[in-house]
Amino acid sequence: MKVLHVINSLTMGGASKLILDSVPIYQKKGIKTDVLVLKKVSTPNRQRQFEKKTSDEVFYLTKRSLYNPFLIFKIIPYLKKYDIIHAHLFPTWYWIVFAKMISFSSVPVVYTEHSTINKRRSHLLLSRIDRFLYPKLAFIGCISEGTYAKLTNFLTWNRNVKVISNGIDLKQFDPNREIDVFFEFFSETDIVLIQASSFKKEKDHKTIVNAMMKLPSNVKLLLVGEGKLREEVENQVKALNLTDRVKFLGARHDVPDLYQYADIILLSSHYEGFGLSAAEGMASRKPVIVSNVSGLSEVVKDYGLLFEKGNSEDLAQKILSITTDKELYNKIADSCFRGSQNYSIEKMVQEYISVYQKVLHNKSMTR
Repeated sequence: MKVLHVINSLTMGGASKLILDSVPIYQKKGIKTDVLVLKKVSTPNRQRQFEKKTSDEVFYLTKRSLYNPFLIFKIIPYLKKYDIIHAHLFPTWYWIVFAKMISFSSVPVVYTEHSTINKRRSHLLLSRIDRFLYPKLAFIGCISEGTYAKLTNFLTWNRNVKVISNGIDLKQFDPNREIDVFFEFFSETDIVLIQASSFKKEKDHKTIVNAMMKLPSNVKLLLVGEGKLREEVENQVKALNLTDRVKFLGARHDVPDLYQYADIILLSSHYEGFGLSAAEGMASRKPVIVSNVSGLSEVVKDYGLLFEKGNSEDLAQKILSITTDKELYNKIADSCFRGSQNYSIEKMVQEYISVYQKVLHNKSMTR
């Protein structure tokens, strides 16, 4: 079986992290798995990291815009070389379906739906295009129950649509491994919080920074990631005189070690397709506190703590409840670790392999 995964880029983000971790597992299971990246980005660290891990080929289409429809014609030659095309994100899946239609290709397209929020669905023309194109997909895997509910409600049908939860490499976050992380600006008695996410509006860093004002001075915060709103959050930290308690680490490739170093993992999102960072924090055997929104709540609700979205007071209280009660802290940490075992990336890969086999069987039956 030859499978081509296609994605917008290999920048920071849950979908590209999924490619990075899952493709080598498909390959170990004997499936020829190549990757087609629409845009080769100017910050190549994740690209290099992936190219070292994969034993098969990685192709790049452009260094320019993802939204250039001429990419459709660049995709067409690839459709002839594979048994399955597995698409991730918009506009990738649009271009693939259009390429398939123009070239009259019969290759099945499997698609992973990564987000609960889709602005196209509120746009008159684009919503009609979505409704026209989704039925062209052989299978749609939704990364969470929330993603599934939003999509099937929009489509008003659920044929060939199924929840296949995102997976994480549990070994990367093994809480018993040794780490080599030290920050001279924190002391051993400090309580360290961490959020690892891009600086975008939906990640709601401002609520976490506001919560810091309601916490003791020995509670410190690490913010990992880059993004267009980073400067705005840095200015907020300066305005609140929190520069000695909040540190910006930028993009990092040692997040598993940082999670081991920290005491509590946070995710203060307005929405999520799937709480990948939350699951990773849980696998680190640390208490995880997240906003009570779809995509996060279903991952964390039975194991960690939820706070009201955008409510810094509620977040601060949840943090205080476990930092002042060691027994409760350990209980929630152990509970989170147990819950993380539901999200093995090997389990996710095997589910998709079963989908590939079923799709190919259905294709052969219709010939």
